[in-house]
Amino acid sequence: MIPNILSIAGSDPSGGAGIQADLKAISANGGYGMAAITALTAQNTRGVSAVHMVPPDFVAAQIGAVFDDIRVDAVKIGMLGDAAVIAAVARALEGRDCPVVLDPVMVAKGGDRLLAVEAVEALRGLLIPRATVITPNLPEAADLLGCAEARDRAGMEAQARALLELGPQAVLLKGGHLAGAESPDLLVDANRALWLEGRRHATRNGHGTGCSLSSALAARLPLSERLEDAVMEAKSYVYKALIASDRLLVGQGHGPLDHFWALR
Repeated sequence: MIPNILSIAGSDPSGGAGIQADLKAISANGGYGMAAITALTAQNTRGVSAVHMVPPDFVAAQIGAVFDDIRVDAVKIGMLGDAAVIAAVARALEGRDCPVVLDPVMVAKGGDRLLAVEAVEALRGLLIPRATVITPNLPEAADLLGCAEARDRAGMEAQARALLELGPQAVLLKGGHLAGAESPDLLVDANRALWLEGRRHATRNGHGTGCSLSSALAARLPLSERLEDAVMEAKSYVYKALIASDRLLVGQGHGPLDHFWALR
């Protein structure tokens, strides 16, 4: 079976993050990618210069059109922008029986805020409890919890468990912001805490890493018997795409991953 995966996220015209990265990662991981666009951004590898939000009703209409016609095997949620869009997405997904991977996109790699501060509570209350798994990095976890960023593994575990209390079935807390040569991720659910080890790869090409991981995970979930298998496959895919990205010459800032490294 080729799973049908719907990404609900913003657009990145430079192709490295957002919907563009999602569709690449979904395709590279065996899925058929579909998209409901929440925002148009003017951005490149050096940063975001403008954001144009899509009206909430039209976001919901896109999602409804897909579900009305196509079997959806998993949903990935990325950039939502504001509380009105969050509420529209929550209503559009009500009663839909499929896994949801929520990547709480709050701040771009260059530091530009992509989720309004006042919308964080809406994300916590309306969508996080609906998620099969959420995939925050350490700054996003701190933002969601209203606390300081974790600086070590003990802090990561405490914050992952606090995020689990918000209602998702599982939390994949990404440790790429930790200092040192290791880049561990932590998968936590009601029954376990599983450390997924990883080596840090020195490169400037990290644009869209979070988008790509959550999309790869959404594609892998319908194909895997266990959540941890899907997570490990998605993590391995992104790491290899990150290593291969050094062959790309895209932009002057944070370059993208090579999503289709396996084809080259």
